[in-house]
Amino acid sequence: MTDNKQQASILLIYTGGTIGMIENPETGLLEVFDFQHLAENVPELKFLGHHVDTYQFDPPLDSSAMGPDSWMKIVKIIADTYQKYDGFVILHGTDTMSYTASALSFMLENLAKPVILTGSQLPIGMLRTDGKENLITAIEIAAAKENGFPIVPEVCVFFENELMRGNRTCKANADNFNAFRSYNYPPLAHAGIHIKYDVTQIYYPVSRRPLKPHYLLDRNIAILKLFPGISPSVVESILNIPGLKGVVMETFGSGNAPLNKWFLEMLEDAVGRGVVIVNVSQCRAGSVEMHRYETGQKLLEIGVISGYDSTTESAVTKLMFLFGHGLTPNEVKEHMNCSLIGEITIPDSFVRP
Repeated sequence: MTDNKQQASILLIYTGGTIGMIENPETGLLEVFDFQHLAENVPELKFLGHHVDTYQFDPPLDSSAMGPDSWMKIVKIIADTYQKYDGFVILHGTDTMSYTASALSFMLENLAKPVILTGSQLPIGMLRTDGKENLITAIEIAAAKENGFPIVPEVCVFFENELMRGNRTCKANADNFNAFRSYNYPPLAHAGIHIKYDVTQIYYPVSRRPLKPHYLLDRNIAILKLFPGISPSVVESILNIPGLKGVVMETFGSGNAPLNKWFLEMLEDAVGRGVVIVNVSQCRAGSVEMHRYETGQKLLEIGVISGYDSTTESAVTKLMFLFGHGLTPNEVKEHMNCSLIGEITIPDSFVRP
């Protein structure tokens, strides 16, 4: 049964973003929320019955400014306080939340406690804000235990009543409250009158090993988004970036691309130089199937690898993580063809012996 009566200790990490704004009653301007006085500004928290400490980025960062350095900082905060808290809630701007969630899922090896990212579309100081509900429910989920163990011991995004695996999410709407979607993996929980967890979808560690934080990321990664009429100069400029190690290539449909001779030759040349090119679909839902059509098969033959049903956010951060640890291109390819922490689903027919 769920342990609701036991008080949990939660660390709330405020990085920045819309949720951390509050309207100044005198000027009408939105200002950064002082999370040292969280109980005063969100009095509902005291009814949760949990101990909540806060850590605030100084200065808070807009999510467009978040990146590897910020991810390392979050990992360091969690690693340094891991034994003190039962769970962690990260308040984050929505624009790059899925990149951060994906990166953290790889960087926090052997994670056995909840790390829940959330935010809002409207500042917490506005009357119609979605921030309070997202914050309060994220804390409840981070504190939830069953038989003394966390119910959701993985990196997640909670938004508008849905708890999703972090490395499966993408921001799909800039205007509505349901800003995030996990198109290729079911929600881990739904918050209605009660929070209903789907434990069959939650990732539980096979063995209980100490948390192993990682701080090595390689930024020599690029995204190549294909479009009809893309010119050789555009493709060449990306594939010949000095120091380039990995490319996430966003293709059409189930992994298709033009069969122009110049295009295939440029890709093959890059692969020959050790650049790992990962094929992901521009479609939000569905998977890359490179064996399905001739165009995908051609890419496979020249050394492009499948990203299966990976999001672009997950593929980018996974490449950063793998190359950051000094793996060779062939080793990176092997790991890209495996699910490290539930970030991709590999069809049984494609699993190699």
